[in-house]
Amino acid sequence: MTNKRPNTDNARAEESKRILERIERESETVAASSMARTSDLLRKGLSGKDGNSEDADPVEVLGKRIGRTLGWIAMIALVVYLLVTYVF
Repeated sequence: MTNKRPNTDNARAEESKRILERIERESETVAASSMARTSDLLRKGLSGKDGNSEDADPVEVLGKRIGRTLGWIAMIALVVYLLVTYVF
């Protein structure tokens, strides 16, 4: 009897290499798309154009922009205050 199976070590190494390359490609796509979605949500949120923008009142949009910007400024100030008070 002769063993007609190909070298299993080489076959396994090639299969592992293909799997790792596919995982690398897919993980780059997922990371890039999630970063794009997050930045798009942040941009829409700060611009005040989330929700139904066709019926949006310009004063309401301006109020959302001002409120959300002040919220971010307050959050950054609070984080700086807490870092200076308890860390440094």
